[in-house]
Amino acid sequence: MPAYVIFDIEVQNPEGYEGYKKLSSAAVAAYGGEFVVRGGQAETLEGVWSPKRLVILKFKDAATAKAWINSEEYREARALRHQYAVSQAVVVDGV
Repeated sequence: MPAYVIFDIEVQNPEGYEGYKKLSSAAVAAYGGEFVVRGGQAETLEGVWSPKRLVILKFKDAATAKAWINSEEYREARALRHQYAVSQAVVVDGV
């Protein structure tokens, strides 16, 4: 079943974060992932959640998503994300 990685990202350094975006795209593609949402306008419909930058990735399954986030291909991009942003991430199975 497909799995989705959902990020809520607060970019601290927009200029530095551009490097992350370039590197992360290749790593996502290497694991067969695709961007479903990549930083579009978010509107809170209920509750108090106010995400900064939402990114949603789709992978063939949770095992592949976990392999991607811990992969050598994503290592450099992940380090840049940690350097230039504060983020939360979850993986969830689709239907």
